[in-house]
Amino acid sequence: MNQFARPLLLIATWAFANAVYAQEGNHEGATKEDVAKIAGPQFSPYAGRNYPTRVFFGDTHLHTAISVDAGTMCRVGQEDAFRFARGEEITSTGGLRAKLSRPLDFLVISDHAEMYGLMPQLLSGDPEILATEIGKRWHDALTSGDNDKVFATAMEIVASLSTKEAPIKSPKAVRNAWQAYTALADKYNDPGRFSAIIGFEYTTMGGNNLHRNVLFRGNASVANRTVPFSQFDSQNPEDLWKFLAGFEKETGGEVLAIPHNGNLSNGRMFSVETFDGKPYTKELAELRARFESIIEVTQIKGDSEAHPALSPNDEFADYEKWDKSNLNGTEAKKPEMLQSEYAREALKTGLLLERKLGVNPFKFGMIGSTDAHTALAAVEEENFFGKHSGVEPGPHRWEHVVIEAPDPKFTIKGWQQASAGYAGVWAIENTREAIFDAMKRKETYATTGPRMVVRFFGGWGFTADDAQSRLPASVGYAKGVPMGGDLRKSPGGKSPTFLVAALKDAYSGNLDRIQIVKGWLDKDGKAQEKVYDVAWSGDRKPGADGKLPAVGNTVDVAKATWKNTIGAPELSTTWTDPSFDPKQPAFYYARVIEIPTPRWTAYEALRFGIKMPAEVPMTTQERAYTSPIWYSP
Repeated sequence: MNQFARPLLLIATWAFANAVYAQEGNHEGATKEDVAKIAGPQFSPYAGRNYPTRVFFGDTHLHTAISVDAGTMCRVGQEDAFRFARGEEITSTGGLRAKLSRPLDFLVISDHAEMYGLMPQLLSGDPEILATEIGKRWHDALTSGDNDKVFATAMEIVASLSTKEAPIKSPKAVRNAWQAYTALADKYNDPGRFSAIIGFEYTTMGGNNLHRNVLFRGNASVANRTVPFSQFDSQNPEDLWKFLAGFEKETGGEVLAIPHNGNLSNGRMFSVETFDGKPYTKELAELRARFESIIEVTQIKGDSEAHPALSPNDEFADYEKWDKSNLNGTEAKKPEMLQSEYAREALKTGLLLERKLGVNPFKFGMIGSTDAHTALAAVEEENFFGKHSGVEPGPHRWEHVVIEAPDPKFTIKGWQQASAGYAGVWAIENTREAIFDAMKRKETYATTGPRMVVRFFGGWGFTADDAQSRLPASVGYAKGVPMGGDLRKSPGGKSPTFLVAALKDAYSGNLDRIQIVKGWLDKDGKAQEKVYDVAWSGDRKPGADGKLPAVGNTVDVAKATWKNTIGAPELSTTWTDPSFDPKQPAFYYARVIEIPTPRWTAYEALRFGIKMPAEVPMTTQERAYTSPIWYSP
C-alpha cells in the first residue's frame, strides 16, 4: 500500500462509520434531518421511480424456415433465430458467420400463419405431404439442385399465399408446428434479460398488402388455446379483429395486431372504407383501435412514414421509398392511392373519422421491425443480411432480384432493400408483459436501425429549464404525458408545450436535428400538417424560407466511413406550438434525424470491390419516429 492510500482508506472508513452511526441514531449531534439527508428517499434521484426508465430494442417481425415463403430458401430455424437475437453467433443459410453488434432485448418470430410449419415437412419428404400431387411436385423441384427450377417453384409457393384455399391442408401439422414454436419461445424467454414474445403473421391479399403481425401477451399455455388465424380463414382483416376479440373473451388472454407495409397496399391499408367497400362504422372503428394500437412504419420493404407527393414541403419525406406498385408488382401505383398508405396521412385521416364517428381507428403509435426472411434480425448497415436468403451478402447482391414482377419496371433489385428497422419500447422491465403493455399504451418509437434513445412528452407547462435536466423523464412524467398519450382540454386556452430529448447511438452517427410533426383539422374541417425544426446541431440558422440548412456530409464512400465532426451527440429542447387553436384536434410526433452515414451498399462496395451504378444510393440519414401525442378537445 503506498503512502497516500492508507490515510485515504482511514478517512473513507471513518466517513462510512459516521454515516452508519447517524442512521442508527447513535452519533452524538445527529438530527433527524441529518439522517434524512443520508438515508432519506429524497436524496437519490433514482429511488422510488415508478415509470419506464429504459428503452428496450427488438424486432416484432422475423421469419424463419418455418414460413412457407422463407422456407423455400432459408434453412435457419426458430431456435437459431432466438439465439442470434440474444447475441449468439450462428451460421446463415449461405454459410456465413453471423452475429449482432449487440444483443436485442426482445424478439417476435412471426412466421406466416398460412400453411404454418409446412416447409420443413415438405423438404424432409413427409409422406402425408408427398401424397398430394402439388406437394410431390414442390418437393422434387426444391430438392432438385436446379437453381432455375428452385426459384420458379419458390415464386409459385409465394404466390399461393394470395389464394383463398390452401394448396396443401394439414391442420395437424399446423398445430404441431405452432405448439413446438410456443414451447421454444417459453424456453428462450428470460425475464429481465430477453423477452421471447409469441406471435405470427396474418398475410392477406397478397399483392395489396394488408398484413398484420399478431402478438400474444402470455405464454404457451395461453397461445396454445388457438392456432394462427390465416387468410385461408378469411381475407378480411375485420374478421381477424373479431377472431382476436373472441380469443380474448374465451381465454382471458391479450393480443394485438401490428399492420405493416401500408406503402405496398395500393390504397387499402388506411382506407376510410371497410374491406367490402362500405363506410366505416363506430363499432368497427372501435374494434380496429382496440387491437391495432401500433403500426410498423419502417422495414426492409421501404419506409411508410410520409411521402413527398403528400408532404411536398418536407425535404425528408423521400426516404427509402418502395412506391411504384403493390407488393408483387401486379398493379401500378396510382397517385390517389398514396393517401391511404402512409402513416402521417393516416393520422390526419383519423382526426377526420373521429369527428365523424366519435372514434379514431387510426390512433396508433409507431415502431420499426425487419420483416427479414432469413431468421436473422440483422439490419445494421454494416451487418445487413438482406430480405431473404437469396440475397445474403455477396458481390452481386445489389443486382439480384428480390421481388420479380410481371412488369420488369416493378421488379425490385437488391440495392433497393432498406436496412431497417427496430422497435424502441419504453417499458418498466424487460418482460413479455411489460413490453406488451407498453405497446398497447403506444409508448414506443420506430428506428431505421440505430438504437438512439428518444424521449417525447407533451403538457401545458414545460419550460426551457426542463430541457436542461439530465433526467428528462422525471420532469416529463411529472408535468405531462409521454409519447402515445393524450392532452385534453387546454387550460385557459394555453398552447401545449413539448419536451423532446435524443441521445445518439454510440455505434452510429451524430444527430442532425429533431423535428416535431404536427397534423390538425383547420376551422373548415380540413386536415393540415407542418414540420417544425425544434433542435439542431451547430450554429445553423433557418433561411428566409424557414428551412434549416443541411448539416453537411463527412462520408467517405470509398472507405465506407464517416467523421462525427458535425452533428451533436445529444439534443434536447422544449417547444411551444406557435399556431395552436384550442378548438382544433391535433397530433404531434417527433422525428430525429442523424447526420449522413454510409448506406449498406457502400459497405458492400468496399468489401467486394464493386463499382455501383449511379442510381444506387451510397449514403443514408438514419432516423427515428416517435408515437404521437394527441390533443383531443
